[in-house]
Amino acid sequence: MTTGMAKRDGARTDDRPDADVIVVGAGPGGSAAAYHLARTGLDVLLLEKSTFPREKVCGDGLTPRAVRSLVEMGIDTSTEAGWLRNKGLRIVGGGVRLELPWPELASWPDYGLVRPRADFDEMLARHAVKAGARLREATSVTGPLRDERTGRVIGVTARSGVDRAPVNFHAPVVVAADGNSARIALALGIRRREDRPLGVAVRRYYRSPRTNDDFLESHLELWEGRPRESRLLPGYGWIFGMGDGTSNVGLGMLNTATAFQNTDYRDLLERWLSPLPAEWGFGEENALGPVRGSALPMAFNRTPHYQDGVLLVGDAGGMVNPFNGEGIAYAMESGRIAAETIVLALARHSGPARERALARYPEIIRETYGGYYTLGRFFVQLIGNPTVMGLGTRYGLPRQTLMRFVLKIMANLTDPQGGDAADRLINALTRLTPAS
Repeated sequence: MTTGMAKRDGARTDDRPDADVIVVGAGPGGSAAAYHLARTGLDVLLLEKSTFPREKVCGDGLTPRAVRSLVEMGIDTSTEAGWLRNKGLRIVGGGVRLELPWPELASWPDYGLVRPRADFDEMLARHAVKAGARLREATSVTGPLRDERTGRVIGVTARSGVDRAPVNFHAPVVVAADGNSARIALALGIRRREDRPLGVAVRRYYRSPRTNDDFLESHLELWEGRPRESRLLPGYGWIFGMGDGTSNVGLGMLNTATAFQNTDYRDLLERWLSPLPAEWGFGEENALGPVRGSALPMAFNRTPHYQDGVLLVGDAGGMVNPFNGEGIAYAMESGRIAAETIVLALARHSGPARERALARYPEIIRETYGGYYTLGRFFVQLIGNPTVMGLGTRYGLPRQTLMRFVLKIMANLTDPQGGDAADRLINALTRLTPAS
């Protein structure tokens, strides 16, 4: 294992191909893992296939759960630092428009944030570099590098630079944070689980007077046409003000919906937006850039999360919250958990002792999210039924006490110790529900 002193005293150049840990992907999960690893003195190589700034399909909204990970990393989340804060979630559906403030809890911040992913991801990656990680952009990892004798992963193969020259990078541990493409996991034979939910989301930016909205807005029903002749479209939508003169507007659908396989999502977005008030600015004349889409791998739809020296983080391990489609918080949290596991493992000699420490990672991930994600899978099955969804919006939304409970469980925001009756009920449910 290399030492922090060797890294910091300039004895090695930044383009050296060896490290203590290789992190594949400089998204939120990879950058969080690299940050937490580097601050312990480990030599961390963070490989990113693109160059910053780069686009990422996302709603750009962060719940208090994600904010906590930022605060733990020492990131300034003030408005002066370029963040737009929000007070909670506005839910629109069933003829009701309900504003629910984020719950006031001891364990979580009481505000959310909005920031474009093109800026957000680069900021996190640079923060990891400040902690000591080495970032190498324009480096596409093509697969794992295995020890010919043991079969264990000892690094990655990649193509790097403008000329896409092949290069091998070596490290005793690899963190796969390569998003829903999950190239490393696929090369290891870790396939997507068909028994887990999958979502698709599309979004577009518009110049809009709604840009400074201090609530994230979620539409549980998508209507096409004016009230008298309108019909219900599949999926759910969002409108997030960005604070820079634009709004992020998008929609998503789960594979439990009957229309999942046969939907033109770009056309669906246009049909939903066309009857919305013209003064909101969500017309073609105000559009900035094309409609972009991405998959949302949910509820551990790729397992195991550790194999042969590789730990899966975030979307690569299917860790998107099935209740609300949130991925950033779970990417950053799993990145931190992976880092903590690796630090303890590399403190041991290579061999069975180190392997036992690394094998704890999927156990910790399952203990942390397993029961909650199982509940989320049941929830996804329910809302995939239009009748159930209709009854829920019609009779549930007008009841604010019920909806505050729903917000807590959907955003996964409770105090683990103490808390109110809702916290205790949700915590009991997640503990008692089998993790699988």
